[in-house]
Amino acid sequence: MFVLVGVLKKMLQEDQGADLSLRIWCAELAPAQCLWTTEASRSVQLRMDELCPEQPITVHQMFTNSVQKYGKLTALASKRGNKWEKVTFSEYYHLSRMAAKGFLKLGLEQFHSVAILGFNSAEWFIAAVGTVFAGGIMAGIYTTNSPDACLYVAKDSRANVIVVENQKQLDKILQDKLPHLKAIVQYSGSLKEKLPNFYSWEEFMGLGLEVSDQELDEVISSQKANQCCVLIYTSGTTGSPKGVMLSHDNITWTAHHASRAGDMQPAEIRQESLVSYLPLSHIAAQIYDLWTGIQWGEQVSFAQPDALKGSLVDTLREVTPTAHMGVPRVWEKIMEKIKEGISRCGYMKRKLVTWAMSVSLEANQRLTKYVIYSLVLQKLRAELGISNCVKFFSGAAPIGNETLQFFLGLNIRLYEAYGMSESSGPHFMSGPKVYRFSSCGKVVPGCRYKLVNVDADGIGEVCFWGRNVFMGFLNLEDKTKEALDEDGWLRSGDLGKVDEDGFLYITGRIKELIITAGGENVAPLSIEDAVKQELPIISNAMLIGDKRKFLSMLLTLKCTINPETTEPTDILSLEAVEFCQRLGSQSTKVSGIIGGKDKIVYQSIEEGIARVNSKATSNAQRIQKWTILGKDFSIVGGELGPTMKLRRPVVLQIYHGEIESFYRE
Repeated sequence: MFVLVGVLKKMLQEDQGADLSLRIWCAELAPAQCLWTTEASRSVQLRMDELCPEQPITVHQMFTNSVQKYGKLTALASKRGNKWEKVTFSEYYHLSRMAAKGFLKLGLEQFHSVAILGFNSAEWFIAAVGTVFAGGIMAGIYTTNSPDACLYVAKDSRANVIVVENQKQLDKILQDKLPHLKAIVQYSGSLKEKLPNFYSWEEFMGLGLEVSDQELDEVISSQKANQCCVLIYTSGTTGSPKGVMLSHDNITWTAHHASRAGDMQPAEIRQESLVSYLPLSHIAAQIYDLWTGIQWGEQVSFAQPDALKGSLVDTLREVTPTAHMGVPRVWEKIMEKIKEGISRCGYMKRKLVTWAMSVSLEANQRLTKYVIYSLVLQKLRAELGISNCVKFFSGAAPIGNETLQFFLGLNIRLYEAYGMSESSGPHFMSGPKVYRFSSCGKVVPGCRYKLVNVDADGIGEVCFWGRNVFMGFLNLEDKTKEALDEDGWLRSGDLGKVDEDGFLYITGRIKELIITAGGENVAPLSIEDAVKQELPIISNAMLIGDKRKFLSMLLTLKCTINPETTEPTDILSLEAVEFCQRLGSQSTKVSGIIGGKDKIVYQSIEEGIARVNSKATSNAQRIQKWTILGKDFSIVGGELGPTMKLRRPVVLQIYHGEIESFYRE
């Protein structure tokens, strides 16, 4: 394992010719005739208009601007053993240049990719930025991907180099011969065996010493803001993953404008601090952690690889970030953990915490100017490592009202962001100055939106326009034309409505919209959320009924998670056990409830669903049948994607037998 700062000092000693002037080249655009393309080497017209006339810049220009302002500030912090190693923005920039030279030495061709497969780290960031500096295209691969899925991305993106974290990820790559692959770099752990064109991180960074600054600068100066530099691969739940091509301008414009819409502060005002732990191959984490971090001089600290297995809170306590982002499932897990902690408190403390949370919730719901913030809640926030946090973001999937209300009880507003990979991340943002309960906020300044095919309730498909809209899907002309209308507006596929003040509310997804055999349109999200609110024992609820005579539902119970495998266990969570006990049931395991074994719990669930049905707008929107599955949904099980979003087509396939049993005569 190399020490970043030590390596940098050695490199700078041996590389006296390094260009320290941080020159900024002219931001010319490459010739382009169209707003979209499907070829990685082509350029596109930018959506520049009176709303967003800012001069386009490349990633390198963004970085040099930041180094001039924030060069001495800490950019990256990595925990090695018991010590935090820190890298300044100036060091970060030089390390990225050395990585770029290393890639050039390995034969990285312009508009070919460097695929990165590993958990968040300083090396991940440096490899990503170095790829762009070297004229390549950075493509992240989810660490949870199967070998076939990893190889698909590497082949599709024409990867010249693959950067892997460790032996586990390396093994996925070695299972097939890749046509464009020239080298593999491993950034963590010792090399099991020395293979041809296989380098440790130290060896790779040393290669950069053999490439001149002039050679790299010529590559950098040739880059244009309307050319591709990043590929984000979709999760592939409805087919093969699609490569979303993002330009330099997509990245730099979004990092600047979307983050400011969320009230992220430039370091000259106050340096923001955040913890990086969500998959960087997903656009939300990549924009939030990597590119916005460079834009505004933020300090990014890296969580441990087992963050989502339980160590994240330990890292948060050490770092005490000023802002934190989570996907809905992460916020739900934090909520469940807090509830378990509260339930273990003594009677008086439990009553005190419950009272403080109820007061905070009521005050927040009434938007009271001076919210009561008790010492009790302050201590609870400190235990979670978020005592210094002033901004809490949720994105990548819809979040339930129960979760939003719970955190309001802690005086924490979860600011929802809404967008997609094809919009470079957020197109709508909430923040301290733009907030409304259960809303995704307002459109990012400089962007536009419209609703099409609006129904009588004001609900229509949300469409996007702005400098953040992608270049096109790599090598997929038909899919690109499906995503963009003839005028270049991006179709989201999501249904939403906008209130009189411009706040957006997502009501469902067109592809997820259930059209019953009787022709009734049903948006599943609100019904699923209502069931989970009525029944705290339910972890996941998925509505079924497309082209069926009636609606049915698959349910899973809240259970503990195996910390090593992240698989759901048979043991009920503490909250689920307490739910059973309140009913007079002694069940402690999922297997003790399913199949109607626990009649008390089944009766309670039946009653909860009846309460949800009583609020349905029509008979067609009532749940007629349901079943409890023997295991909760999970990433390893395939029901949840890498960001823990429900993969409905996969669930339909896995539980085909259970679903068909609902509809047998």
